[in-house]
Amino acid sequence: MYDFAADIADCALAVETALDRQLTAERLSGPGPAAGRLIAAMRHGSLAGGKRLRPLLVRQAANIFNVPPHAALMAGLAVEMVHCYSLIHDDLPAMDDDDLRRGRPTVHKAFDEATAILAGDGLLTQAFGLLSSPECHPEPATRIALVTELVAGSGTGGMVGGQMRDIEGEAGGFSGDEVATMQAMKTGALIRASVRMGAILGGADPRALSALTAYAEAAGRAFQLADDILDVTATPEAMGKATGKDAAKGKQTLVAKVGLEEAREHLKATVNDALSALRTFGPKADGLRATARYFASREN
Repeated sequence: MYDFAADIADCALAVETALDRQLTAERLSGPGPAAGRLIAAMRHGSLAGGKRLRPLLVRQAANIFNVPPHAALMAGLAVEMVHCYSLIHDDLPAMDDDDLRRGRPTVHKAFDEATAILAGDGLLTQAFGLLSSPECHPEPATRIALVTELVAGSGTGGMVGGQMRDIEGEAGGFSGDEVATMQAMKTGALIRASVRMGAILGGADPRALSALTAYAEAAGRAFQLADDILDVTATPEAMGKATGKDAAKGKQTLVAKVGLEEAREHLKATVNDALSALRTFGPKADGLRATARYFASREN
């Protein structure tokens, strides 16, 4: 019987341990010595917190193809480094201007703005170093495919482009479809990449990859919709960061467009879409099913 609580805890511990091992002067130096303050900021922005949901998706998708968790760890770690860099940059005064993240001072508050920018840059760069290493996968073609997938999920047609659209949306005037496009890029694209990278590790055929992509896109929509609902309903203490900021900044969300109750109904339907996409995979996909349900039920 699949145990989601055990799976998410085991994955979080594996990621935390691997991050701690990677973010050291020995690993990060070359050709010159890595600056201690920069390493400390990178560690502050990525260690001791987070549910590590994106590495979990990599490992759960890979599990469908009998890839053991340890063989999916480096790819998951690369996705998590990209995610952590994005949070560090999102928290900057020029972006979302947040003082707290996971209940602790954000990197620019604990250090300074310039160091926070460089810490994000360092994590982003290191992520692709991990994917290019034989430690990630023995086959060069697979490593290239993983790099290509993470570029698509995190770049101008994905997460970074979605953040730009989010900033543009603060001026108002987005239609419902435009909100959906922005959120699919800003949040959904990295979730999509996580699932697809797990499938790539497993050598998925085009049909399986297509089904998993449909799951990932629906799961990404559910995650963002739940996040938007929590921004309205949760306390700052539960979230570990400020809430109510979407409305205050005029951010374009589905909750703002249709209201809380309709958004909750839409969330249920979106989770069902994600589950339907997995119907051909049987019990091997129970992890992905549990994660989609968790996205909708989480409280922080």
